[in-house]
Amino acid sequence: MNDSKSIPDDPFREARRKHGVLKCPFQGEELPMILRHADVRAAARDWQTYSSDAPFRVPIPSEEEVRTMRQLPVETNPPDHTEYRAIVEPFFARPKSPEMIARVEALIDRMLGAALAADRIEVVGEFALPIQSHTLAYLLNVPEAEAATWISWGIHVFRATGGGFKKGNRLEEYLQAQFDRAEANIGDDLFSALTRAEFRGRKLTREEMMGFANLTFAGGRDTIIHSISAIIAYFGRNPGALEFLREDPKRIVHAGEEFFRVFAPLTHLGRVCPVDTDVLGVPVKADGRVSLVWASANFDETVFDAPHEIRLDRKPNPHLSFGFGPHLCLGAAHARLIVRSLLQALVDRAGAIAVLAAKPIVEKEARYERANGYESLEVRFVGR
Repeated sequence: MNDSKSIPDDPFREARRKHGVLKCPFQGEELPMILRHADVRAAARDWQTYSSDAPFRVPIPSEEEVRTMRQLPVETNPPDHTEYRAIVEPFFARPKSPEMIARVEALIDRMLGAALAADRIEVVGEFALPIQSHTLAYLLNVPEAEAATWISWGIHVFRATGGGFKKGNRLEEYLQAQFDRAEANIGDDLFSALTRAEFRGRKLTREEMMGFANLTFAGGRDTIIHSISAIIAYFGRNPGALEFLREDPKRIVHAGEEFFRVFAPLTHLGRVCPVDTDVLGVPVKADGRVSLVWASANFDETVFDAPHEIRLDRKPNPHLSFGFGPHLCLGAAHARLIVRSLLQALVDRAGAIAVLAAKPIVEKEARYERANGYESLEVRFVGR
């Protein structure tokens, strides 16, 4: 099934074709945005030229105002990155286990059942956020009741700096309390594992533990919520798509990858050039940043046939929505499990989805605008 009606605009198309790079100011610093698939992959591999050893500066905008510690392992380079990553990889492999697969599938089936019974549902806060929060509890192996606390924070807690909370205070206070608990009563959860973990023969510092936990909570929140919301909105506007997947259930895996390609929830990430560097013809001073634009690479016409079309059976699909190279997203298996389970549940139980109201989120920067998820999305699910 090919569709271009519901695909977001490609704001980088012209610059990608003509120059391969787009200069755009962020927080008073003009960054060259690397746009082509091959160039983004090359930069993601080349950590010596394009360094991630830059606390707070890998996200764009930078995050000095919303947290107080370096995120691990993403804001490090090899070999430190390799050793830090190995500490938490066992937890992020959990989505491949039969037990967790069954729990995620059961959760989504329950959530969809409740949505089918309701007259209408606001997807972002009432469907996507609870799914994200409960599946995170499964991933971290903490009591599922913790999800209620995370849901109570709402959608914007990790970006909010007002209202008495400064530098991510609410999240950081919560994480500190979890590590205090884990040190007093060791369990089988991620917090306990980090209190026991060692890096090069020594225990992790509390700041290092916080760096892992901060990334786990902040990095996998909006991305999952936006993905779920975008997928549901797509099916609402393309009523034949669910039937297309029902015709051949093997298409579900390919459809998930296509949704990740088209609705990449993270536009880009930053890197820092340690020395003066020529970035595709743009000079960058030492300690200057560049942007690796996953959302542009995913629409590169030299790699994807008709990239403006959503092809639910597209293969191969070498999208870069989970990054590339040493920093390939630790949460990729988790995100894939959630989306695959959601698609299967929709195919099995949803006859139609009616979009009743939608308020898109639009990234508005000086040189581009990009639709990315929803502030709110009201729909009605109709059973088969």
